[in-house]
Order: sequence, then structure tokens, then C-alpha cells
Amino acid sequence: MLSRCPKCQYASLPQKQDFPAECPGCGVILAKIGAVPASLPVIEPMEVRAEEPPTPVDPLLLGMRAVLWAGFAYWGWVLMRLDVAYGEIVRSFIHRPLLIFHEAGHVVFIPLGEWMTVAGGSLAQLLMPVVMGVALWRANRDAFGVSLALWLFGVSLLDLAPYVYDAMDLQLMLLGGRTGEDSFHDWLYLLRTMGLRERAWGIGMGVHKAGCAIVVAANAWGLWLLWRQWRQWRRRAE
Repeated sequence: MLSRCPKCQYASLPQKQDFPAECPGCGVILAKIGAVPASLPVIEPMEVRAEEPPTPVDPLLLGMRAVLWAGFAYWGWVLMRLDVAYGEIVRSFIHRPLLIFHEAGHVVFIPLGEWMTVAGGSLAQLLMPVVMGVALWRANRDAFGVSLALWLFGVSLLDLAPYVYDAMDLQLMLLGGRTGEDSFHDWLYLLRTMGLRERAWGIGMGVHKAGCAIVVAANAWGLWLLWRQWRQWRRRAE
């Protein structure tokens, strides 16, 4: 009678070992193998865990994301071509929701003093897509959604660029229907306190270029994610 399986060293063998009794560990027929020397160590069977299969790709969802990506890519291209000096982005649809977060930021940052209260509008406008991206990643691990949040961050910079640029000329029409010459201008105050008003044009164009670079990067990242998902779907289909 065997005390351990000679093949896998499984120790809990059945009491009756005549044919066709098998080893529970490896399935070898016990009657066809000899006795195990007592000096061999007992090795417990290793627990094997199957890897979880990758999440299947829904072709309908993939197609909808491709359409969404194309729409945002075209929209970003249109926004990037708007004139910074004339503040053309102020007349676009995206400016309206961004303006809500901008004005709310002034209120949220009041406890941090006057300078932060003024800067809080622009900060809130930029923080909103960051919070959105973090939430999408933590809740769903949605990298494609994060790429759209990154796109919105770049567009927020495009939206701020004319405001920064206008701190020199004060010709941009503000929320109250007046220009910075007749009402408070955030970036006139901010750049003047930092001694940078004379560089407003250069800083404004720099903000615009940074926004363009981020929008392009977000579109490229989203396209790469869609390409990977499409390849995964093709492999599964094949």
C-alpha cells in the first residue's frame, strides 16, 4: 500500500489502491506504480489559480467611442484655429460651461485671500477636468474617458489664453458686458502684481500653444487606446 504518490508526492491517497484507483493529486493509476521510499519528502500539491481573462471588447461601445473621438478631434482642431488676440473662443459653446466653473472658483477660493480669489477662477476652470479624469480612472479605470478629460484640460487653456493676452490691451468683452478698462480684469490684476503685464501677449500665446499641445496629445492618446481595443477585438473574433 502506497503512503505517498511517487509521481506528485500527494500524501492523502485512498485506502483501497487496487485498479482502477487513482491519485487525487495527479490522476496516475496507483496499481501501476511501485512503493515510495520512506526517505522521500512529502510535497503538498500546488494550488493553481487560473488567470482572469481580459475584459471582452464590446464592438458597439468601440464604435461609439470611435465616433466620439472623431467629434472631439475635429472640435479641438476648430478651437485651436480660433484667433487669440480677438478672443474668438469666447463665442464658442465650450466657453459657457467653462465660464460657470471659472466664476464658481472665485467664490471657492475666497478663504485663501484676495490674490487667490482672483486666480481661483482660472484655477477652478483647470481643476475641473483634472477632477473629472481622476474620478473616471478611480471609478471605472476608464483610460479613454481620462483622455477626454485631458482634452478638456487643453481646451480650458485655449479658453484662458485670450483672457491672459488681453491684459495688455483690455479690449475683450467681459461677463458684465464691459471691457477690462471699465471693470475688473482678472489677469490684469494677476500679471500686474507679478510685474508681468508687459509680457501679457507672450504669456497668452504661450498658454495657447500649451493648450494646443495638450489637445493634440489627448487626441493621439485616445486614438492609440481605440487602436489597441480594436486589435483585441480582432484577435478575439479570429
